[in-house]
Amino acid sequence: MPGTPPSGEPAPADGVLPPSAAEGSAGRGFGLYVHVPYCRVRCGYCDFNTYTASELGGGASRAHYAAQARAEMRFGASALRRSGVAERTADTVFFGGGTPTLLPAEDLAEMLRGIREEWGLSARAEVTTEANPDSVDRRYLEALVEAGFTRVSFGMQSAVPHVLAVLDRTHAPERVPQVVRWAREAGLQVSLDLIYGAPGETLDDWRRSLDAALACDPDHLSAYALIIEAGTKLAAQIRRGEVAEPDEDLQAEMYEAADRVLAAAGFGWYEISNWARSPEARSRHNLAYWRGTDWWGVGPGAHSHVGGTRWWNVKHPRAYAARVSAGSSPAEAREVLDAETRRVERVLLETRIVDGLPLEALTEQERRRVPPLIAEGLLEGAAALPVPGRGPGRAVPTLRGRLLADTVVHRLLG
Repeated sequence: MPGTPPSGEPAPADGVLPPSAAEGSAGRGFGLYVHVPYCRVRCGYCDFNTYTASELGGGASRAHYAAQARAEMRFGASALRRSGVAERTADTVFFGGGTPTLLPAEDLAEMLRGIREEWGLSARAEVTTEANPDSVDRRYLEALVEAGFTRVSFGMQSAVPHVLAVLDRTHAPERVPQVVRWAREAGLQVSLDLIYGAPGETLDDWRRSLDAALACDPDHLSAYALIIEAGTKLAAQIRRGEVAEPDEDLQAEMYEAADRVLAAAGFGWYEISNWARSPEARSRHNLAYWRGTDWWGVGPGAHSHVGGTRWWNVKHPRAYAARVSAGSSPAEAREVLDAETRRVERVLLETRIVDGLPLEALTEQERRRVPPLIAEGLLEGAAALPVPGRGPGRAVPTLRGRLLADTVVHRLLG
């Protein structure tokens, strides 16, 4: 959740969506994202909507956050009904941040209880929380399972102390295998998040982190190239010449190394930055984003999408608390996407995943651009062929195509 929201039109205080949002809603999946905006320390690279305790004053206490989130949940369920959107149970729930696990486990349980009461959870719902390795202990993880969580995503980022220091991460590398073991013993699926390309990180450092992550035997791994966001501490350090800017060529080498090492360990890529040990271990919540289904985002700065209408909440926790306490929509602005914009976004998102984009989603002119992309090694040739009984061909990126994902989309759309 980047710090700068897009522009948009004012969002109505009653939260009612346009009629187009309800069209076909019964056939779409539905999920919840819960943004917990608190962090113990602000990481130097982070541009997300997060706050440390020293940055918040009255009206934004962590102690009241679960109640505020539940107030938005009640408002949201009512707004969807009043908009004519089909009532659906949640297939996926994702608590992100920030560091959700800075709150007591009882607060996360209370917010999950709110989702159950307002929308319900499907029988096999995936319920994930992000966590820092030093923000949980064995009992905390057991409490998450008791509350109904099924999955935890640990922010490992690196196994190399000097890389963790550059990223302002507070945990020690040896903490990661310990918390992974506790999570597994509690009954949670485990994902590990890694970041590559930090200033001063070498290819050997990155391989060391990959090996350490695999030694933990996770179900899922995410690996993200470090992006320097304007306004962050790290951007200022680079501007002052204190640390080196990430090397894009080195980052490409690191990505290729990750794909090679993870494939050898039995992990398959299913989205440009994500690998899973099996299809069942893929993040269903994130796949829902990439496939453009519906979700309600709870919390300060959270983004939502229902049937082509997208909106985002006010960013500051105090402003958010004031709105939900008054029974008003916390949305700051929204945009209603037209059919062509939705189609273009589908091309952008589905060319990132292993299932690819059905070629029928492209115009006739765009389909003529597929063979040259295959010839240049950016799209899989076999995937583009129609399969009897399974539908049309699909645009699936090769390894090189994943490295040049923006180029692939630009070339397809012209």
